[in-house]
This record gives sequence, C-alpha cells and structure tokens, in this order.
Amino acid sequence: MEEYWDIYDKERRRTGRTHRRGDPLAAGDYHLIVHVCIFNGRNQLLIQQRVGSKKTWPNLWDVSAAGCAQVGEDSRTAAQRETTEELGYPLDLSEEIAKFSFSFGSGFDDWWLVKREIPDEALHIQEEEVRQIRWADAEEVRQLARQGEFVPYHFVDKLFVMRDSMGAY
Repeated sequence: MEEYWDIYDKERRRTGRTHRRGDPLAAGDYHLIVHVCIFNGRNQLLIQQRVGSKKTWPNLWDVSAAGCAQVGEDSRTAAQRETTEELGYPLDLSEEIAKFSFSFGSGFDDWWLVKREIPDEALHIQEEEVRQIRWADAEEVRQLARQGEFVPYHFVDKLFVMRDSMGAY
C-alpha cells in the first residue's frame, strides 16, 4: 500500500502538497518524522529490533516506535499511530508534548519521551516491521550502540537524561 506524506516548507508549514513515500523529495520540500521513547519506572527504555527486510537500518535495535507522519497527521497523531502499529499498544499522548525536535536534510524530527508502565502482555509487535522488543537500561543501550547494533543516533545515551529534563537550567 502506498504511503503519502504532507510536504512542509522550511518554516514547518504545510504547503498543501503531498509526497509519495519512495519518491525523491524536491529541493525545499520537507516531511515530518516522529520517534517515540517509552520509559518505565525503572528508567528502562522499550526498544525494538527492526526486521531484516527494512530498507534502512535492518536488524538494528531502535527506540520504541518511529515513522513518518502521513497526510493529515500532526506529530502527536503520527506518534500514537506508529506506536499502535508497531507495538500493538494504543499510546495516549493527549497530555504530552514532544520533548524536542530538530531539522535534518529533508525534514523535521519530533521526539516523544514518555513514562508508562506497560505490562509485556499488552504489547503485540507488528511482525512485518519489528523482530522483537525488550526493556533496556542506559548501559545496555550504550553497549548496543558501541557494538553497532543500535540505529546510530548521536545522542541515544542522552535520552535517559532528557526524559526528565525541562530544558535549560
């Protein structure tokens, strides 16, 4: 099934145009990506291992859920959908805001860092995208990153600190 994204300008305003996933984005066109990091009360991050058939980062460990916002979705809606699709868990973000956002070459990347106590039996992975899931503490995630087994986010070890950070001190 084809997937379509809203196209944004450099000021993060929707242009009214759409883009088909897989086609190259035109210069000056941007799209929205979301990442969801679910932490439990033991400061463990729910991580997923991507399936080997993924075009990007096959077989690597990743944060709880991630993906591109589809046409008509805002960041919150996309984050909730991706979590439901990939983890089978209907995450309610209605009382949350994205913890941080940054721009990259072709888009904007919103990061949702939330704390939830989710029993393992409430999680049901999407086998087409996710090989397995587990809870991991900061040292385990750092070790996976050092071994080249985690998607190479330059700040993955900082997520455990940023979860509770309110910005500047």
